[in-house]
Amino acid sequence: MEKDKLRLDKYLWAIRLFKTRSQAGDACDNNKVKFNKDNARASRTVHVGDEYEVKTENKHWVIKVTGLLYKRVQYSDAIKYYQDITPAEELDRVKFQAAVFHTGKRMSKQGRPTKKDKRDLEGFMDF
Repeated sequence: MEKDKLRLDKYLWAIRLFKTRSQAGDACDNNKVKFNKDNARASRTVHVGDEYEVKTENKHWVIKVTGLLYKRVQYSDAIKYYQDITPAEELDRVKFQAAVFHTGKRMSKQGRPTKKDKRDLEGFMDF
């Protein structure tokens, strides 16, 4: 394999936008990765200067490739291989979501009351 060619799914995994390479490939298959407003396939070759729109579970990224990364490295090194050019309004939306702690299944402090909440309600309702 030539060192000049790098698959898109492997690149997205290496820069740590996805936990696994198969998740990166699935994102490409499910039209969550775009290049020039067109859906990008997992087998697409990545070049320095390319810009991609990537929708992950938590954030909508717009990244510019600044270097090719062939294997997964720690986060502090991985961020040197792309430039985050995500629009400001998307960053504000993500900050607002982060302010409300997200457990994965439901928003914290919403939904069914906990046992402690029930006890507090029972004491409040007694006359």
